[in-house]
Amino acid sequence: MDGSTSTLLRVAFACLVFSGCDRQAAPGGPAANGPPADTPFIMVLGTAQDGGVPQAGAHDHPAWTQPDRRHLATSLGLVDPATGERWMFEATPDFRQQWHALDTAAGKREKNVPDGIFLTHAHMGHYTGLMFLGHESLGATGVPVHAMEQMGAFLRTNGPWSQLVTLGNISLQPLAADSTIHLTERIRVTPLRVPHRQEFSEVVAYRIEGPTRSVLFVPDIDSWEEWDAEGTRLEDVLADVDLAYVDATFYADGEIPGRDMSTFPHPFIAHTMARLERASADTKAKIRFIHLNHTNPALVAASPERRAIEAAGFGVAVRGDMESL
Repeated sequence: MDGSTSTLLRVAFACLVFSGCDRQAAPGGPAANGPPADTPFIMVLGTAQDGGVPQAGAHDHPAWTQPDRRHLATSLGLVDPATGERWMFEATPDFRQQWHALDTAAGKREKNVPDGIFLTHAHMGHYTGLMFLGHESLGATGVPVHAMEQMGAFLRTNGPWSQLVTLGNISLQPLAADSTIHLTERIRVTPLRVPHRQEFSEVVAYRIEGPTRSVLFVPDIDSWEEWDAEGTRLEDVLADVDLAYVDATFYADGEIPGRDMSTFPHPFIAHTMARLERASADTKAKIRFIHLNHTNPALVAASPERRAIEAAGFGVAVRGDMESL
C-alpha cells in the first residue's frame, strides 16, 4: 500500500467513525486528503465546550434530531506513524468514541489503550473520560496520564479517580510548566501555564512540536489580557507556532439571552479577531477556534458568524481534521 492510499484510508476511517464528519481544508492548512502517511499528525477529536452539543437539558436544540449538528467535547489526538504510538489531549466524556476514532485513523494494533493522555485541568470536559480506563470499562494497566502537580494531586486524593491510581489503571506522569518532554525522537510537548478558573487544579495549554511544524492547544483561558499580565502575549506565542487551537467558547456578548456575559471567563471569538485584526494574513490563518459552547452560532457552517470568521482569515476546528507535524 503506497503512502497516498494509506492516508486516504486513514481519513475515510476517521470520517466513518465520526458518523459523517465534515472534513474541509482550513485556511493555511494542508490538503484535505491529510498529511503524508509517514508524518506525525494531529487529529481533531472534538470541538465543543465540556458539555458537548447538544448539552443536557437543551431539549429544543436542533442537534437532537439533526446528527450533523452534534459535536463532541474538545480533544486532540497525536500520532507518530514511525513508532505507531498515539496520544490524546484531554480525556473527555466522549472518550469512547474519540479513542476509537483516533485508533482507527492511526491504524489498528494489538494494544487497545492510548500511549499517554495529556490533561489541561480539572473541569468536567477535560478529565472525566479517565473513568473509561477503570475496571468497570477498559480495565487498563498503567496508561501514562501527564498532569501538572495540582492536577495529579487531585486525581490521587479524590475518588473515584484515586481508584484508577491505586489499582494501577493509570500512571501519573508529573509535568512542570515550560519544561519540555520528548515523546519520541520526532515529537515534543511543553505545558504552558494559563489563567483560568482553578477550583481544583492549575490550568495549562500545550505546545506540540513535530519534525517540521508546531501546534498550540489552549482550549480554556480567562482572557488574553490576563495572559499578557503574566508575561505571555498571544501574538508572541502565535509567532512561534504553525497552528493554534484557541478558546472560542462564545462568539460575542449577548449570545446567552438575559445574562451579562462581560465577565464570563473566556475570550469571545469577536474579541480575539479584533485583537488580531492588524496581524498578518499568515498569522490569522494559524487560528483554529475550538471549545465552542452549544449556544455558539459559529458551530453552524452556514451561519453569518462562521462566514465572518472565515472572511476575516481565521478558521474553525472541524472534527476529523488532520494536520501534519
